[in-house]
Formats: sequence, structure tokens, C-alpha cells
Amino acid sequence: MDQKLDKLTENINDIKILINSFHKTLEKIEHRLSRLEQMDSIEHRVEVNQIDLSDIKESIQRIEDVQGNVVKHLEKNLGNGEEIKHINRRLDSHLIKLAKAEEEIIILRNK
Repeated sequence: MDQKLDKLTENINDIKILINSFHKTLEKIEHRLSRLEQMDSIEHRVEVNQIDLSDIKESIQRIEDVQGNVVKHLEKNLGNGEEIKHINRRLDSHLIKLAKAEEEIIILRNK
């Protein structure tokens, strides 16, 4: 009878050891799963950001294309820019004349 009790006790201890081993293995698996979930989350964010980055790159490319077309159009229609300088000089002279006229009006009102 003692042998059976010893054998049963030994078996119970073996079962406890197995359960502890399974518990440690389960903890390791849970830890690995947690790391994998984190990696999946990071990969998802990277994929989303890559999509965002590609959208941004496409938008920038379209903007640059439009700007290039506008510059070409301006160069074609305005020549070498001398016409713009001439127009700016004329506008400046008109602004000076307007400022002098306003100044004279203010002086006359104050008299």
C-alpha cells in the first residue's frame, strides 16, 4: 500500500512539474504573441504611413508640374520679363502721384 501511495505521490509531483512546465511555456507563448501583435501594429502603421507618403509625393509632383506649366506659360507670354519691369515702373509712378495727391488733399483740409 505504501508503494502505491509513493507511486501516486510521485505521479502527482510529476503532474505538478508538467503543469509548471506548461505554465512557463504558455507564458513564453503569450509573450511572443504580445510581441507579434506589437509588430503587426507597427507594420500596419508603416503601411498606412507609406500610403500617406505616396499620396503626399503624388500631390507634390502634381503641384510641381502645375508650377512648371505656369512658369513656361508666363515665359512664353511675357517674354524676358522686361515688360513686367516696365509695367511695375509705371504702376510705381502712378502710386507716387496718388500719394502726392492724397497729401495735398490732407494739407488743404487742415487749412
